[in-house]
Amino acid sequence: MASIPPQAARPSLIESVKPYLEKAPLAALFLGISSGFPYAMIGATLTTRLAQDGIDKKAVTAFSLAFLVYNLKFLWAWVVDGVRLPLIGRLGQRVSWLIFAGVLVMAAVANLALVDPQTSLLQTAYAAVLVGIAGATFDIVIDAYRIELLKPEQLGVGSGMSQYGWRIGSAGAGAIALVVAARVGWEAAYLACAALALPAMLAGLIAGEPERHRAPGGKRGLAESWQAISGPLVEFFRRQGAFLVLLFILLHKIGDTLANLTLRLLFDWLGFTNDEIALYDVGLGFWAYLIGIFVGGIVYARMGMKRSVLLSLILMAVSNLSFAALAAAGHSNIGMAVAIGFENFASGVGGVTVVAYFSALTDLRFTAAQYALISAAASVVGRFLTGTTAGALLESFGYVNFYLMTTLAAVPGILLFWLMMRSGLIDGSIGTAGTDSGGERPA
Repeated sequence: MASIPPQAARPSLIESVKPYLEKAPLAALFLGISSGFPYAMIGATLTTRLAQDGIDKKAVTAFSLAFLVYNLKFLWAWVVDGVRLPLIGRLGQRVSWLIFAGVLVMAAVANLALVDPQTSLLQTAYAAVLVGIAGATFDIVIDAYRIELLKPEQLGVGSGMSQYGWRIGSAGAGAIALVVAARVGWEAAYLACAALALPAMLAGLIAGEPERHRAPGGKRGLAESWQAISGPLVEFFRRQGAFLVLLFILLHKIGDTLANLTLRLLFDWLGFTNDEIALYDVGLGFWAYLIGIFVGGIVYARMGMKRSVLLSLILMAVSNLSFAALAAAGHSNIGMAVAIGFENFASGVGGVTVVAYFSALTDLRFTAAQYALISAAASVVGRFLTGTTAGALLESFGYVNFYLMTTLAAVPGILLFWLMMRSGLIDGSIGTAGTDSGGERPA
């Protein structure tokens, strides 16, 4: 890696903050807000709604399969790239799709608000999947718009701002839903949250079409279309240790996903009220996550990519133990605060280090496609296991043993990453986006 000039090593506070206040990174913040809220609508919020309606645990955890739609979004990303929308297409390819996808999300969330899980669980499942499809499409547009809006030197700052925005959107949606539902009902709660699609739409209208967007030139033939699909995969698997890297991507988040997507069941079982969940899980968790992101940046800078990723993997595994302790302790506000605080802090650290590593894996010729594939692979196994087995495991083993098991499920990913570090495969598998010059990969 190239050395950092002494004068650039210690920028002043004003110089450090200034990049975050530029137009493109600020737009990335608002894009992240809208990207985060649909996830919450079919995640913790829907889990709480179903649990409070008395729906069986197996059915509740099966709803997490709606997240699998996010893992398949690369299949139709080409539509967002190549199809020009009528009428509003005059706003530009990215801005018009941003508006269209935002309207789709709002309509899908409103549809989910109007279904009654107690009357038709199947209809609720269909509505949740529709939110997943609309949210995944929104993500495709948001990711493309953010990447093209940010200048190369703004990508790091913009990605951080997007993470902050995503957390604001997901946590804000969760808090709004819980508070409104406790007073007016779940229908009104979901309708209120639908408005969180507006920040991204407004950011697109204000910032305008990205200067770096390149529209496809004419109609593509079959050969060119196949190259666009296969190129990112072929390039990745030509690298040293590519299959081990893929195995790590698939395994590293299993324990964390199993634990996080069942937390609301734990809180309901322990008898926490909506206000208590909003205060600790959403409120305290929000600030702990922000602190974790800040600390993660320092750890990444001080320890380097490999050691900081290993540390964050260990922290995320240990955080699952705190929920086993909470389950054993029973209804305890202090216990919940500690467990939620530590889990979100660890996730914040990992949100910087692991995402930075995954970003470094991409080739600059296929950044968007490869990162979409990597992010999809990173959670598909955990989501599938959660949807198909988590409810049954909870009933069979109980909450304490379940969360102990999720801790053990994180160990293979930690060991694999450590072995990859020792063998040099981490350096050998890095893409051009992880080099100083964007040229050849490091040896």
